[in-house]
Parts: sequence; C-alpha cells; structure tokens
Amino acid sequence: MGFHIVKRDNCPIWKKCCFYLAAVVIALLLGALLLVSLGVDPIAYYTRMFTMGTIGNKIAYKVYINYLKEFVPLALTSVALSLAFKMRFWNIGGEGQFILGAIAAAFVAFQAGPVLPNGVTLLLMCLAAMVTAGLYGLFVAALKVRFGTNETLMTLMLNYVALYILIFIGETKAEWNFFLDEASVRPVFASFSKIVSFPTIPMGGKFSLNICVILTVLLGVLVFIYLKYTKHGYEIAVVGDSAGTARYAGMKVNAIVLRTVFLSAALIGLAAAFKVGTAGILSTSITDDVGWTGIIVAWLSQLNTVVIFVVSALICVLHYGSTVAAATFSQVDSSFANMLQGVILFLVLAADFYTRFRVVPFKKGGKDNGNG
Repeated sequence: MGFHIVKRDNCPIWKKCCFYLAAVVIALLLGALLLVSLGVDPIAYYTRMFTMGTIGNKIAYKVYINYLKEFVPLALTSVALSLAFKMRFWNIGGEGQFILGAIAAAFVAFQAGPVLPNGVTLLLMCLAAMVTAGLYGLFVAALKVRFGTNETLMTLMLNYVALYILIFIGETKAEWNFFLDEASVRPVFASFSKIVSFPTIPMGGKFSLNICVILTVLLGVLVFIYLKYTKHGYEIAVVGDSAGTARYAGMKVNAIVLRTVFLSAALIGLAAAFKVGTAGILSTSITDDVGWTGIIVAWLSQLNTVVIFVVSALICVLHYGSTVAAATFSQVDSSFANMLQGVILFLVLAADFYTRFRVVPFKKGGKDNGNG
C-alpha cells in the first residue's frame, strides 16, 4: 500500500473558504492553549489583538495611521511579486530590491530635497527607487535568459548583498556618508522628514490619510487591468503556462521575461520609496520583512490582485495587533506574535495544499483505490 498526490480538478469556493477558516480557528485554539498555560485570558488577548488596541483608546487614530504604514509596502510588494510569479519566474529577491529602492529614494531626498519643491523631490524619489530596484531585478532576469541561471538562488543571494550594502552605509562614519547624522558620535541614520515627506489628506478629526495609501490602491487596480485586459498581461499568462507554447505562438519570450521582471522589481522599489518617504529615515530594518511576507501573501491569494489586498490587510491586523497585545500582557513574550503568525500561515498553507491536491492510496501493481 502506498500513496501518491493527484491534482484536484475543481474545489468549490465555499469549500476553500471553510478549509481556510478551519485552519485559522485551529491555529487560534492552539495559541489559546499556550496563553492559558501562561496565565493569560485568551479572549482578552485576542480581543486586544483583533481590535489592535483601539477600544477605549483616545489616540486610536494613531493606531490606524501606523497600521496603514505596514499595509502599504506589504500590499504593493505582494502585487509586484505576483507579476513575476504568474510567469513562473521565482523572484525571491523582494528584500534586496526593496532595500536598494529605499537607499535610492533616501539619496534623492537628501540631495534634491533642500533645493527642489516637495512634489518634484517625491517624484524623483519614486523614479530613482523604481529604476534602481528594477535594474537589480533585471540583472537576474538577463542572466536567466542568457545563461539559464537559477533565478531563485540568484535573487536570494542578492538579498544579502543589498542588506550588507545598507549595513555598511549605516555603520560607516565618513565625510561622504550624508545618510548618517553628523551631530551623533555613534553612526545613526539621519532623518529627512523635515526636508521632504508625502502629503496627507485630512479625513475628519485628527486622522489624516497618507496619499501613499491611495496610490497603492490605484496601482493595484492598474495591475489588475494590466494582467487581465492587456496584450502584455496575456503574454505573461501564456509564458507562465508554457514557454514553449509562447515561442510556438511567435511571442518573444526573453523580452517578456525581461520586461515583466523589471516591472515587478520596479514596483517593489516604489513600495520602498513609499515606506522610506513616509518614515523619513533609513534603517537596517526598513523592509520589515515584506519581501518574505509578500511571497506568502501572493501565494495565499493564488496570485489574484484583489485577494492580495484582502490578505495583506488581514496579515497586517495579525502582525500589528499581536504586537499591541503582547505589549499589554507582560506574561506574553513579544515572540508569541511571530509564533502565532507562523502557525496560522502554516495551517493556511496546508489547507491551501489540500484544496489543490488530494492524496490517493494505491497498491503496487494495482489501480487507485479511492477518489481522495
């Protein structure tokens, strides 16, 4: 007796939703058991987590502002990664592309901010970040189409190259290093928030909506239209299904790969410009791991642009809410938030696998014994 995995022909949407919901519930129950063992009321903890501490909070507007600061780069990075993934180009280099985009945006902020109008500087920051990150991704794509290199390994290794470039900038006190605060004896990144910053739109009360949120949603709509209703989007889908079929149909596969990977990396660079432009300062943790989390979000969303925004919003609630709750309950270590997120993501991925495939038992030399 043995087993093999067979792809399911079709799984109803209601069934998928039930599996995903069950996975989340099981993860929360496991987390509740751990909370009880620590002497914490799980209902109180989860209430604090899912509301992100806004109940009875006089400065709840700051919670929403900080939440959106996490949502924007994650959503845009996930959408960007989905472009390459649809073409079966495994861009694992979101972290590195994000870092170089952030450095390029900060460079423009320091150099152009004092002499150019705010709007012009912001535009140049976005363009510089997009071009820098785009070229970083294009480098790997060029090696892929020319020499057949493995893009997964290449993009993964280049993440660390970008990270160590950022660390070098952050730890090197020198006359040329304008990224650091001259007044500080220790190497500390300088803030440029007073020089240039993204504008906000008053929404009533003390809450103001950063324009980056609107731009991110607009970009999501444009990417959805691009993939679904344009020739380029159709070519990406065909190359993703079969590069051989695309070549047989007369498509220039290499050009499609180069164009799409550049666009994917450029959008990640734009997400970095939004992030660093909103924060007003560089840091060695500027990415907040969106390059890694974005991969998970893209796959959980099955590369659907609309679903990516929904999943990104939920992931950010989980991440930010867990941090707020962990700060409230002293018995709970801050790592509990990461552990809970990991369990939820693992079980949701397991549920996603089950909705796509079924395990079929068989006997050696015989036929399948069941339908899964």
